[in-house]
Amino acid sequence: MSVIRFPKNFLWGSATSAHQVEGGNTMNDWWEWEEKGKAADKSGEACQHYSRFQEDFDIAKELHHNAHRFSIEWSRIEPEEGQWSHSTLLHYREVLQTLRARGLEPVVTLHHFTNPRWLSRQGGWESPTVIERFSRYVRYVVDFMGNDIRYWITLNEPLVYVYQGYIAGVWPPGVKSFEKAIRVIRNQLLAHAHAYRIIHAVAKQNLWPIPAVGFAKNMILFSPCSTRSLADRLSTWIRHTFFNRLYLRTLTSGRLLYPGIFFEKHPVTEKTLDFVGINYYTRDFVHFGGMTLPEIFGNICSLEHHVSIGPRNDLGWEIYPGGLYQAIREIYRFRLPILVTENGLCTNRDEERWPFIRAHLLQVHRAMEEGIPIWGYLYWSLLDNFEWAEGFKPRFGLVEVDYKTQRRTIRSSAKRFAEVCRTGQLSLDGPEPPRA
Repeated sequence: MSVIRFPKNFLWGSATSAHQVEGGNTMNDWWEWEEKGKAADKSGEACQHYSRFQEDFDIAKELHHNAHRFSIEWSRIEPEEGQWSHSTLLHYREVLQTLRARGLEPVVTLHHFTNPRWLSRQGGWESPTVIERFSRYVRYVVDFMGNDIRYWITLNEPLVYVYQGYIAGVWPPGVKSFEKAIRVIRNQLLAHAHAYRIIHAVAKQNLWPIPAVGFAKNMILFSPCSTRSLADRLSTWIRHTFFNRLYLRTLTSGRLLYPGIFFEKHPVTEKTLDFVGINYYTRDFVHFGGMTLPEIFGNICSLEHHVSIGPRNDLGWEIYPGGLYQAIREIYRFRLPILVTENGLCTNRDEERWPFIRAHLLQVHRAMEEGIPIWGYLYWSLLDNFEWAEGFKPRFGLVEVDYKTQRRTIRSSAKRFAEVCRTGQLSLDGPEPPRA
């Protein structure tokens, strides 16, 4: 049997985020959004992970994971401005200790889409004060538990947050303003840079091991709706440059996007990445929208008229494994190590999940064979969970959750993945997915 081998120190595991699994996050903007009826479901108790994390990490250990990505809920740490919850800090310290006791390396996300309500009342990420507020929160967390954390992710998918909340307007704060979106991008970049420097400074001051700090970049492959259309190709290039390169260019070179769409050198942001987390799910086809802003970015067209697309998941996203290889190569233009922080399949047919994982792991190994440093692969998600505006219907989990009883059931795909996690080997038997 032919196999491919991954390094012995490769990080294998899965990911979760606080609001999607913990339950009872009543002090953030998403809870308020749900209470207004703006999501398909209310998160409510979600997966009760806040109280059942030990059981869930027992499952992760049983599945031979050696790493787990989770997020800290800012609104639990600081429910009102300047009011810090020591009991919440103790809870998250226990989460870290529980992971380490089971041999799982924590990968900690500081911001995964949700904001404290008090921050939203102050203008949220539109306000320049958010940089100071976020920095204060980061320092508080790092001072208390930073010695237990090697891998830090400051922001999860910042441009997804901007698009959904400030362009499409389907996530909080429900705004449709390109001007405000640009302002939020600027603040996110500066907030990341300050968080990066805080984490490193605190670690150095306390003589802790050198941390690795990055952010989780959602990478979407963009293809022109018609390769014969120069306009479609133009919009595809602009969308790719803005969506896939902007943050990376800024956080490596210090070139910062300001309102008015021009770049200016900003030394605070320069060289503030130790690695890049890549979240990859799909590709989109782009159709020219017009020559004004934001129409120049084009529109995502229907896949109905394309005959060469792959199958789709239950959210209608194309399954395109070769895109992960392309995304990795794109990120490595910036010469930084990579950690696959999310990659998963939304489906009610678990028999489709393992072929999905296998196909994407082949693409990860393909990139590694070319010398690209990839630290690990974290599947999204450990558990079925609350999938934001779509509610509880989408099923991404390696572990099925019955939301009525909170019963956990390990899926067959999880057991197949567990063997790869245990051995660090992947069989080449069976059909190989198309190469990009």
